[in-house]
Amino acid sequence: MTRLDPLGNLAPHIPADAYRRAQATGQPVVIVVHTTDHAGRPLSHYLYPLAVATAGAVGVFATVAALLALLDFAVHTAVQIAAATGPISVGGISLKLFGSKR
Repeated sequence: MTRLDPLGNLAPHIPADAYRRAQATGQPVVIVVHTTDHAGRPLSHYLYPLAVATAGAVGVFATVAALLALLDFAVHTAVQIAAATGPISVGGISLKLFGSKR
């Protein structure tokens, strides 16, 4: 293996004759790398807060739905108990919550 060739993938775009000439004469080799600057922020800067906000919104909606289901169950239970007990009386005053089914 000779040291006349570039090592590894240091600069595969330099022609071999230009590299050898620069090495023989001592001229510096200038490597120009063209890169593009990203104008905006990467997607991950927006993706993580959006995922957290979506999870929070789903959690809030699920909590509200659970509370409404619990309230609905409580109301139906109260209606069934009231229908089974009949009229409520306190101190001689009776209150009939539901009409008779006859």
